[in-house]
Amino acid sequence: MTGASRPNILWLMSEDCSPHGAAYGDVLGRMPAIDRLAREGVLFEQAFCTAPVCAPSRFSLITGVHAASHGPAQHMRAVSPFPDALDTYAELLREAGYYCTNNAKTDYNTDLDKDAVWDESSATAHWRDRPDGAPFLAVFNPMDTHESALFHEPVTTVSPEQVRVPEFLPDLPEIRADLARYYTAIEKVDRVFTRLLRELEEDGLWEDTVVLYSSDHGGVGPRSKRFCYDEGLRVPLVVRVPARFAHLSPWRPGERVTTAVSHIDLAPTLLSLADVRVPASMQGRPLLGRAAEPPAGLAFGGRDRMGERYDFVRTVRDERYRYLRNYAPHRPYGQHVAYMWMARGYQAWEAAHLAGTLDEPTDRFFRPKPAEELYDLAEDPDETHNLADDPRHAERLATLRDLLDAHLLRVNDNGFIPEGSPLQGYGPSREPGAYPLREVMALAATAITRDPANLATFVTALTDAHEVIRYWAAQGLLMLGADAAPAATALETALDDPSAHVRIAAAEAYGLAVDGPRGVVVLAQALSPEHPPPIRLQALNALVYLGTDAALAEDGLTAAADADHPGVRSAARYLLLRLRGDYTPDTVVFDNDHFDAQHTGLV
Repeated sequence: MTGASRPNILWLMSEDCSPHGAAYGDVLGRMPAIDRLAREGVLFEQAFCTAPVCAPSRFSLITGVHAASHGPAQHMRAVSPFPDALDTYAELLREAGYYCTNNAKTDYNTDLDKDAVWDESSATAHWRDRPDGAPFLAVFNPMDTHESALFHEPVTTVSPEQVRVPEFLPDLPEIRADLARYYTAIEKVDRVFTRLLRELEEDGLWEDTVVLYSSDHGGVGPRSKRFCYDEGLRVPLVVRVPARFAHLSPWRPGERVTTAVSHIDLAPTLLSLADVRVPASMQGRPLLGRAAEPPAGLAFGGRDRMGERYDFVRTVRDERYRYLRNYAPHRPYGQHVAYMWMARGYQAWEAAHLAGTLDEPTDRFFRPKPAEELYDLAEDPDETHNLADDPRHAERLATLRDLLDAHLLRVNDNGFIPEGSPLQGYGPSREPGAYPLREVMALAATAITRDPANLATFVTALTDAHEVIRYWAAQGLLMLGADAAPAATALETALDDPSAHVRIAAAEAYGLAVDGPRGVVVLAQALSPEHPPPIRLQALNALVYLGTDAALAEDGLTAAADADHPGVRSAARYLLLRLRGDYTPDTVVFDNDHFDAQHTGLV
């Protein structure tokens, strides 16, 4: 295709927004602009992002590569050096003659220079500034629906009494209000989209432009953003292809696609629409355009560090079922994240937990996790009935397990590498054998069973030459808790391991299994400012679970509470409040001096 034979592309992106509006069966959400696109275009009913939070999700969007392929990009928030081996869709489209603008969020979790990627990336970027005759790609990302709307948006459009409270949430006034005020934000963002579509028509470009609408991830009530359920990973995806470019779409106007698709497909789709070759590095498949392929029918995602809290979840979703594997089952779902706890819904939820007034489905959030979860979304849209132990679903469970394992190997998932290790990076740039992923995955799979019968396996692996093997051996002993007591000697030796990551995991395991202060002493040493933030954060996370013994590290905690790094600061302040008995769920732990930067959408 050449010149005017190539479509313009307008990409409308909302923040933190699960599917809403009449097109998605939402009777409360008024989104007429999106409903119009759905009537005239194709709507994907089962579209999913790769991570339930913005920065790692946006890494995948700009590169077409899972963030976990390039540690530490899978963590929220990190700065990964951008590898020479990767491309961005915007740069490739610019090389092909497109004028590419971004208005205005970037947040790619890497050191990309936005001015090198885009022709214009700013709050005033617009297709109207393109050179005469140039096709354009214009991205607009208004911030109205960002999570921070829950902190300040009034309830106006929908009353709290009208909203549906999911089964996994307690029916509390604060939670109803959070769900209700989000509808005000939804209407605001749709008004922005209405204006942009009107401008497109005023410019005579309506029949020359493919219009795409999605969100960076789901959200934004409690247990949505940051969590690997549909509330956090399912996103709207609507694409209107004008009649003159109908040959670029495998679907007819008004059609609804039920096959699962992924955000990992969007970068190759944009290139395919412009007839630009999709680089081999991109891990998805084009959904539209000259190179369009049938959808894979599977969407993979994951959760890693969220703010100051470490977790590790991987998941796969097909058209009906979601399978999750929890690589940190010893941690509760509801770890305190200071920014997240700015929402009154989270505060009220924890207060009810502490008061003992929750039922089983709603109190589960504050408990450790099972190793595996399986949900039938057709029967259980709230994902509260775990089928992983149901023999009637054993075959499906095994199939999804195998699919997830194959995916982790295919993308060379960096999530098993502790943050801060020099092994992190884009896989093909490593020396062969430097990251024995298959062996690591097998040890991690053993660890998450939390079976004391595997203790000897972990003790042996704790002497392995490879840091990541030793790290997962220590994690396996940590997950055993008090049952790791027979490994006291091995753990004590590991407290002097050359790897700080191994020392920290062993120190927490030692503190839970052995009566003595040695583990806390090691963790206190790791709080020193001489260590990089990931080491200090890992030590802070470990200290949270050592109860009153963590008070032995109080001097280091006090210093960390004034650290330059916001995550270190929040984690230390939270733990000090707990140790001193001053914490309540509505205690503001998040640093409000840092709030303005975060409010722009960086959280």
